[in-house]
Amino acid sequence: MTKKPELLAPAGDFEKLQLAVTYGADAVYIGGKQFSLRANATNFDNDELRKAIAYAHDHNVRVYVGVNIFAHNADIHDMENYLRSLKDMNVDAVIVADPGIFDIARKIDGLEIHISTQANITNYQSALFYRGLGASRVILARELSFPEITEINEKIAQSSCENPFGTEVFVHGAMCVAYSGRCLLSNFLTGRDGNKGDCAQPCRSNFHLHEERRPGEYIPIIEEDRGTYLLNSKDLCMIEHIPELIASGVSSFKIEGRMKSPHFVAAITHVYRQAIDDYFKCESLYESKKAHYLKEIKKTNYREFFTGFFFGRPTDGQRYTDNVYSATNDFLGIVLDYDAEKKLALVEQRNKFSIGDNIDFLMGGFTQVITEMYEVDGTPIESAPHPQQRVLLKVDNPVKKLEILRKGAEITHELDGEE
Repeated sequence: MTKKPELLAPAGDFEKLQLAVTYGADAVYIGGKQFSLRANATNFDNDELRKAIAYAHDHNVRVYVGVNIFAHNADIHDMENYLRSLKDMNVDAVIVADPGIFDIARKIDGLEIHISTQANITNYQSALFYRGLGASRVILARELSFPEITEINEKIAQSSCENPFGTEVFVHGAMCVAYSGRCLLSNFLTGRDGNKGDCAQPCRSNFHLHEERRPGEYIPIIEEDRGTYLLNSKDLCMIEHIPELIASGVSSFKIEGRMKSPHFVAAITHVYRQAIDDYFKCESLYESKKAHYLKEIKKTNYREFFTGFFFGRPTDGQRYTDNVYSATNDFLGIVLDYDAEKKLALVEQRNKFSIGDNIDFLMGGFTQVITEMYEVDGTPIESAPHPQQRVLLKVDNPVKKLEILRKGAEITHELDGEE
C-alpha cells in the first residue's frame, strides 16, 4: 500500500506554528535566530525553540530547523555548539545546504540531517551521495520534472542501505527566479544577501533597460504602458496534481512560506491536508473536489498560479504585466477562546469587521452574518476597527481555539415586493 506523504508546513513564529499544527501539518520547518534563511521572518530564539519543539511534539508533529545558510568563517565558529543545542532540544532534523555545516552536523550522534533545496540536487547520484554520508532526506531542486523525480526515488529504493531515506519537494508557494534560489541580485542591488536569508526580492520589481553609452537614459521594455516585470515568477500550486506527486514516490510535500501570513499558513495547510486525506479515502472523492480546493486556496493572497517544472520546462511561469497579489477573502481575525454556554467567541481582530458582515469560518466550514458583538467587558459595539482589537462575537455554531475568520461573500437582500 502506498504510504501517505508527510505534509510539511512553514512556521515563521510561534503563532504560525500553532496554526500549522492545528490545521493538519505532519511536520513544520522553522528557523532559529542564527544560521537560517528567511532572516526577516520572526524566527525563534533558543527558549522559543524549546517551547516550539515541545508544543509540536505534544501534538505528534515533527520539527525541522533550518541551518541552511551558505556559511562564512565567522559563521562556523559557534556552529557545532548551536547544532548540539538543537540536538539537546530534541529537534527531529536540521536542514543544511553548506557542505561544511553538513560535515559538522553528521558528526553529532543522533542528529538527523535533511539536505536543503539550496544544495541543488537534480539527480539520483547526488541524492545517493548524501545518503551515503548520513543524510536522511534530500529536498530536491525545484527545477525537476515528474519523470526525473520518479527516477530519483526509484534509484533510492533500489539502493542498499539500512538507513531510512526520502525525498521532499515544494508543492505550493512563491518561486524564486534563480536556479534553486541561488541568487546574487539582492546582494548586488541592496546589500541584503538572499543566501543568508535576507533577500529583498528585487526580482519582483519593474525593470527598464539602460545602455551604458547613454547615461541617464532609461529605455522601457514594453509589455503594456506600465512596463514589464521580467523576473517575476508566478506562484507554484500543485493542489490539482496530488496523484502525480504521490505516484512519483515523494516522501514529503512542502509548503513555502515562513514569511507568509497566519491566514496563509492555516488555509493552505488545511486545503492540502483535506486533499491528501480525500485522495487516500477515495481517488474519485479527491477528483470531485478539485474545484473546491482551488477556490479555498484563492481565498488567501497569491500571485497567478502555475505548476513549476513538474511537467517539463515551463513556458508560462512568468507574470510580466504586474506584481499584484489577489485574494477573494480578507483575513478578519482569529479565535482565542470560546464560551459554549453564551455562544460567544473571543476574537482577536486582524482586519475591520462590523455588524451585518458575512463571515467565513475556515476550520468550522460555515458562514454567518455578524448579529452581535461586544467589548470584552460586555459593552455592545457595531464594529472592530482597531488592529488586534479583542472582541466577543456571537457565533451560530461552536468554534475551536485558533479558528480563522475571513470575509464571506457579500450579502444581497431581495425586496419582498413592498417599498
